[in-house]
Amino acid sequence: MSAQIALVDDDRNILTSVSIAMQAEGYVTRIYSDGEAALKALLDNPADLGIFDIKMPRMDGLELLRRLREKSDMPVIFLTSKDEELDEALGLAMGADDYITKPFSQRLLIARVKAILRRATYDKAVVNGESEPEPDPMVRGKLEMDPARHHVKWDGRSLTLTVTEFMILEALANRPGVVRTRDQLMDAAYQDDVYVDDRTIDSHIKRLRRKFREIDPEFTAIDTLYGAGYRFADS
Repeated sequence: MSAQIALVDDDRNILTSVSIAMQAEGYVTRIYSDGEAALKALLDNPADLGIFDIKMPRMDGLELLRRLREKSDMPVIFLTSKDEELDEALGLAMGADDYITKPFSQRLLIARVKAILRRATYDKAVVNGESEPEPDPMVRGKLEMDPARHHVKWDGRSLTLTVTEFMILEALANRPGVVRTRDQLMDAAYQDDVYVDDRTIDSHIKRLRRKFREIDPEFTAIDTLYGAGYRFADS
């Protein structure tokens, strides 16, 4: 059965374009132009994944997510503007799975949807006892990563990462001390045939460092090798 994607945005053009792109990938779309209508429908009948705009009248995306999280663990991607960094952080802390900054590539959004749905399918299989053996958690010094549960800890303290940030960090930590080029990190994070500007990887690295330094101001485990790429320190 095709996955159902709930699209919630007060911009009709975005609703139409995203819906067309998702349907072309074989997904079924459910469209809502405001948060209140979406909340009622999704509490009664959750979708497989939601794509919510943050800034909406009547009920914004953050409030919609907060109300949904009282009864549902439906994966959610936020659509944000470049000046909404605080809202992004709050949304992730509330349980959003990822965010895409406007204006965005439809192919990039589709790649994120596929990655999150793959993880959600795996999580359900684990709960139902139908999965293959789970991958072992990874420990690199103070870093602990649990790929099966998408959990990250540094020195015993939990971090909230997006799917993209998790994949980039996992690619670096898998081979500590080895330099990973931006192209290699793009392949690890996006997997599908999606063009991503080099600066996108740099932005994700910047955000990763900031999140680690919020709990450890002395964090220096992600090195920049100018002209080459990045590496996770092996000490």
